Amino acid sequence: MSAQRTAPDRRWLVVTDVDSTFIQQEVIELLAEHAGTRDQVAEVTERAMRGELDFAASLRERVATLAGVPLSALDAVREAVELSPGAADLVAECHRRGWVFGLVSGGFEEIVGPLAASLGIRRVRANRLEVADGVLTGRTVGTVVDKAVKAQTLRAWAAEEGVDLADTLAVGDGANDLEMLATAGVGVAYRAKPVVREQAAHAIDGALDEVLQIVDGLAPVR
Repeated sequence: MSAQRTAPDRRWLVVTDVDSTFIQQEVIELLAEHAGTRDQVAEVTERAMRGELDFAASLRERVATLAGVPLSALDAVREAVELSPGAADLVAECHRRGWVFGLVSGGFEEIVGPLAASLGIRRVRANRLEVADGVLTGRTVGTVVDKAVKAQTLRAWAAEEGVDLADTLAVGDGANDLEMLATAGVGVAYRAKPVVREQAAHAIDGALDEVLQIVDGLAPVR
């Protein structure tokens, strides 16, 4: 008979959403502040996260309001972003355990990329903003990172890292995270909208690194 391995002994892939999950803000709302459209954008964001609007269509609508915002606004937004409680601790502990940590976001690589690099996070996927003549055009470039792409990214990273899908943990707060949470071996709603809290297997509202308690509490496997 093979020796038992506890859940923490397995090599895990942990993937979290970014806006309102890994960080406390919605980046698109911070950018919209520079366009004078924050209230309008915040209303659409809230409805999209509750699952009332198609994410890709809502993203196009919100990004369109950013047309003409100068690139310097990105620097201001990077400075304004604040990690959620326990986010840095979660990354550090995952790395200490030899686990893989990734960020997948319906937000923007221009913000997520530097943030990830500062914490030693190698796996990142997010939307990219189109730029022309030093200002945002009001469009994104490439495939929109929606709920389907988030789930596909989780699967791809697990395969590339040689991690069984059962040994993956996904964390998110909005409706566009639901497919990723359902795909992962363990799905966790974090300070989530009701539709996510109702469907996720686990929910936490405190510090982000509390997700480790969920993993550590899993029954041993053979």
